[in-house]
This record gives sequence, C-alpha cells and structure tokens, in this order.
Amino acid sequence: MTPVTHRHFLLYKPYGYLSQFTSEFPREMRKKFLGALHDFPAGTMAIGRLDEPSEGLLLLTTDGRVSERIRRKDVEKEYYAQVDGLITDEAVAQLEAGIGIAHRSLVYHTLPARVRRLETAPELPPRGRNIRSDRHGPTSWVSIIVTEGKFRQVRKMTAAAGFPTLRLVRVRVGNLWLEGLAPGEVREVADLGFPTEDQPG
Repeated sequence: MTPVTHRHFLLYKPYGYLSQFTSEFPREMRKKFLGALHDFPAGTMAIGRLDEPSEGLLLLTTDGRVSERIRRKDVEKEYYAQVDGLITDEAVAQLEAGIGIAHRSLVYHTLPARVRRLETAPELPPRGRNIRSDRHGPTSWVSIIVTEGKFRQVRKMTAAAGFPTLRLVRVRVGNLWLEGLAPGEVREVADLGFPTEDQPG
C-alpha cells in the first residue's frame, strides 16, 4: 500500500483571524478564517489555537498523529505578552509558580511556567489595530513559556496576576520560531520536527 504523503505548514496568524477553517455558529460566519490566507490542502488542521485577537506562530498539518504529538505537555509554547502596567517581580513569581484561573466554571491552577521580563519591546510587526494610547499609562512585555494550552490561558494568567494582556504573540512552539514570517505568511515545510511513535526520532 502506498504511504500517505502528509503536508505541514508554519503560519503567522494575524490579529483578527480565527484559528479554524469554518464555523457552525451564525455569529462567526462573517469572521476571518485561515482559508483566506492560503490554499491549504483538504484535511489540513490547526495544531492548537490562538484566539481571535492573538497573533503569532500557528502550526498546521494533514497528519493527526503529528497534531496529537505536539499537543503533549512536553512541548514548550513561548509567548510575548504586552501587559497593562509595569509588571512586578511578585507578579512574575506568581506566574512562574502557577496561578489560579477560571476554566470551565472551575478554578484551574496552571502548571509552573518560565517567565521573564523583557527589558525592551520585542521587534514585532505593527498589529492591525492600535493597542491603546500611551496616555492611558505604561505597559511592559514579558516572555511566558508554558507546556499546556487551556482556553485563553496566558491572558487569564496575566490578568489573575494583576496585569491584563493587551497584545499576545506566540513566538515559538518547540524548536520552531515565528522569526522570518510576516503576518499572514505561510511556509510549507517537509516536517515539523516532532517524530511520532512510528517515526525515527
């Protein structure tokens, strides 16, 4: 039997797009979907999601085994978050230790994360919509590395620590980086570098 040839993609998801190809919800019918950015082959799926206002690296594949492998908790996901206010050492320590967030009507305590304050704003393309005017107060940037992906997790984490997220960009998944991609750009790759159990590692 001829083996199936799967295809894999890196995408810089822009602000304002849903991380899916269609929706059954009437309120989402007029939203922007991934299919508007590239002619993906049938069966392509996004590996994890970024919510509509979030940006950054999104991996896509036609191989469900690869998707399952990347969603495991041994794969790091790194985000740059611009937060409201000058984040404190105490807040960084809270985020690192794990913090209680609302999840499915319960309080979920996040796993320990790696968090560091970014002394200068990262070099990122302008967002499609302004964040806010500087006259509303200072902002700061942090790098947050997690190994789980609850719904809107990073946003909920920074809000629980007292510093709501204003802009969120995923810059890394495992060893794959956003660097070199422009918003909306798609790059096809031979593989995503995450061997499944029946592939050589």
